[in-house]
Amino acid sequence: MNRTVKVCAALGLLCACAYLVVAAEAKDEPKTLLTTPSNAAFSDDMTQAPGKDWKVAKGKWQISDGVLRANEVKEDMHGAVMRHTVKFENAVIAYSFKLDGAKSTSLSINDAKGHNCRVAITPAGFSVRKDSHDKNVADKAAVLMEKKVAIKPGEWHTMVIELYGKELVATLDGKETAFGEHDGLTGEKTNLGLTVAGESVSFKHFRMYEAKPNKGWEAAKTKLREEKK
Repeated sequence: MNRTVKVCAALGLLCACAYLVVAAEAKDEPKTLLTTPSNAAFSDDMTQAPGKDWKVAKGKWQISDGVLRANEVKEDMHGAVMRHTVKFENAVIAYSFKLDGAKSTSLSINDAKGHNCRVAITPAGFSVRKDSHDKNVADKAAVLMEKKVAIKPGEWHTMVIELYGKELVATLDGKETAFGEHDGLTGEKTNLGLTVAGESVSFKHFRMYEAKPNKGWEAAKTKLREEKK
């Protein structure tokens, strides 16, 4: 086999491998209830320290064991916070996390007025919440639903968050779901962030998609309500 043939064969193998990688990533779209994931907005495997896309506001964020690990810094007198600027109204967000001693962590969604909503996670469970806008006492915070379930430290878990219109859904490991609605959830969002209280939480495989409505949501919601009873 001459050199030209060898080069062509090598390029063909590389293309085939690339196709397989793309195909494998396509299969990683999260399973959803409220929505259907559409175009990918952005993704970050979180194998490198936060770059220009993420802005660290508080805490210590560093690579440990090949993934991003964050913990609160006592001198900050505030939980660790890292934000990503992105404009959207509806979205599907999925990521993996591992509690390594932290008291809590959350995925926070914000708009031009301040905090909008979040999914809060502790070792005892998780909840979907409407946040109060910063410095606006008339805009009350509300826990839309709380799910009590043991989230074991030292183990990787996956959280899928869906926001569409005035509804917010969070599903842990494809098994446990919390959901709720609030008129204040609608409208354009300006950024999202990860928070950590205590020490520490590891993150990987962060993905965000555009969201389209899922025709099967009403039936799924009815079933979830029955299960809750």
